[in-house]
Amino acid sequence: MFSPGQEEPSAPNKEPVKYGELVVLGYNGALPNGDRGRRKSRFALFKRPKANGVKPSTVHVISTPQASKAISCKGQHSISYTLSRSQTVVVEYTHDKDMDMFQVGRSTESPIDFVVTDTISGGQNNDDAQITQSTISRFACRIVCDRNEPYTARIFAAGFDSSKNIFLGEKAAKWKNPDGHMDGLTTNGVLVMHPRGGFTEESQPGVWREISVCGDVYTLRETRSAQQRGKLVESETNVLQDGSLIDLCGATLLWRTADGLFHTPTQKHIEALRQEINAARPQCPVGLNTLAFPSINRKEVVEEKQPWAYLSCGHVHGYHNWGHRSDTEANERECPMCRTVGPYVPLWLGCEAGFYVDAGPPTHAFTPCGHVCSEKSAKYWSQIPLPHGTHAFHAACPFCATQLVGEQNCIKLIFQGPVD
Repeated sequence: MFSPGQEEPSAPNKEPVKYGELVVLGYNGALPNGDRGRRKSRFALFKRPKANGVKPSTVHVISTPQASKAISCKGQHSISYTLSRSQTVVVEYTHDKDMDMFQVGRSTESPIDFVVTDTISGGQNNDDAQITQSTISRFACRIVCDRNEPYTARIFAAGFDSSKNIFLGEKAAKWKNPDGHMDGLTTNGVLVMHPRGGFTEESQPGVWREISVCGDVYTLRETRSAQQRGKLVESETNVLQDGSLIDLCGATLLWRTADGLFHTPTQKHIEALRQEINAARPQCPVGLNTLAFPSINRKEVVEEKQPWAYLSCGHVHGYHNWGHRSDTEANERECPMCRTVGPYVPLWLGCEAGFYVDAGPPTHAFTPCGHVCSEKSAKYWSQIPLPHGTHAFHAACPFCATQLVGEQNCIKLIFQGPVD
């Protein structure tokens, strides 16, 4: 028998409860140099052997920096709000046995469960391409999950550092709510967008909001780091839904619930679709050579049989060196089938299953990068305005983060079957 205060021993063959997964946009299934430790393209959140959640308890108003240091050094979690040089409010947090906490940020220190670096558009991100000045916070946000069903996950701005403290300095936006509770925003903010209609074939983009340190929902500030907070949106919450997007100003994460992932195509399914296309032996309509999508493990190397497409019309060819227009950009070619002029690029299969809203065949390519996925998935991502920099928004390919262009941001591909 175990006493009520102890964890129930889990059976050795019992699967741990999965709350969901965070998938970083811009990576087609793995980081360019491979997933390593806490730095990877996706992170699964499982129920912890022992709860590590915290909840607010005692509030101290302090007039000397020494006293505020003493409180935040007691080994307890706390959030410090510096109001002026002579006044700091410290909110102490106490253990919460019903919650699991997971932290996300740029720091590699131990409190961070999932280390995220700035995504470079076009999937060129690697350890050599050093970002001169990252805009992602070292302790960016925390996700808190109920340990009991329905395992609700909530997001809060800012994470606790190695001394279990969140520190909002004088310049950070902060305020006292009508009920007397302190709250604030991080420098570049944590933005969230919940899709309308869940993450399904029928999904529509929602509205981007900012999440506060205490988990309230606000309209966006004028720019990411403006001092003035937006308006409180009382009708919305910080509860993550399947398909919610989290933007950390430098990287965007997609939240997939365990149930949502259960209904999503798997890596095996995508591989089966690849083999199905290749089995149909599509041909280059000019060279008449058979085309084939390279295996999922070879997604950066252009192969001889790789399909290429004219992105203005969608005609799929094998690689050839004709059709250059001297009066246009180097990448602009004239399609030999329909004479349309436009970008001519190799096609890549979208391998990250988490980005698919359905299990349809890969028929559409994003422009101008050439990543291929199902029609519904391509159309969904084509209409989502993703935060870019400190105040711009634009649609981007989820597989490589390239900004989308063209009338629809994606194109239906026209394959030619074998002649024989």
